[in-house]
Amino acid sequence: MINKLIKKIEDNKAPIVVGLDPMLSYIPEHIKTKAYAEFGETLEGAAEAIWQYNKGIVDATYDLIPAVKPQIAMYEQFGIPGMIAFKKTVDYCKEKDLVIIGDIKRGDIGSTSAAYATGHLGKVTVGSKSYYGFDEDFVTVNPYLGSDGVLPFIDVCKEEKKGLFILVKTSNPSSGEFQDQLIDGKPLYELVGKKVAEWGEMCMGESYSYIGAVVGATYPEMGKVLRKLMPKNYILVPGYGAQGGKGSDLVHFFNEDGLGAIINSSRGIIAAYKQAGYEKFGEEAYADASRKAVIDMCEDIKSALVKK
Repeated sequence: MINKLIKKIEDNKAPIVVGLDPMLSYIPEHIKTKAYAEFGETLEGAAEAIWQYNKGIVDATYDLIPAVKPQIAMYEQFGIPGMIAFKKTVDYCKEKDLVIIGDIKRGDIGSTSAAYATGHLGKVTVGSKSYYGFDEDFVTVNPYLGSDGVLPFIDVCKEEKKGLFILVKTSNPSSGEFQDQLIDGKPLYELVGKKVAEWGEMCMGESYSYIGAVVGATYPEMGKVLRKLMPKNYILVPGYGAQGGKGSDLVHFFNEDGLGAIINSSRGIIAAYKQAGYEKFGEEAYADASRKAVIDMCEDIKSALVKK
């Protein structure tokens, strides 16, 4: 799957992923009104609104982008109906030939980790038959329980030719409380980065590993160090746009081949119509605003890489 992701990045000239992280406050009133008229102000109504909102964004942007990243918590908060909306979103994006990065941030051990891996990346056996569960192409994984929590995912990745993005240095303000702590003179995130590089050697594609890393755009200098530690690992970079990251912050996440990183923007794209510079689109044309935000993001990154 890493080979497909890289090809789509190259074909689209867009090293970006759209984070499908819907909140009800982002969804235009006309979508919510229609969903509530059919299902009431219920969990089912909220889930329908989310699904229709996502569909509009995907329809407006799928030809420009290689991948989407639905954040599962935004769906889980609406219970079973929300999870159905998550699955419908994944399936619809697959129909559009997009690569799906399930942002699930799972991290557990033994049989529990294996079950998470099976449910999101692999097949579960029921009697004489096997079924895919959520069937994402990549998922995000928290490595802080050690190899016990990661190796079951890698086993499934090998079998299914799918991939992981492992948390190394996250974009949130308090990440340094643990990730920056020194161990033998090195910050913890560097030690995790080295381990990701080791895991990556176990699961190589044509030029990059199926095992990647998550490194926040808000820490560009740390990204420069981690890029060198993980030359064959793709880096998923959250924090662009709404969290303050911009194109000029991102150049060190890329290798000399112009590859090696995929940049995420969530509310900066999916709620673009609420952002400065895109208000003119209005609620009815929210998806058109998202498309323009994708185009602008691509141009920002492209111009930054040219100046590298």
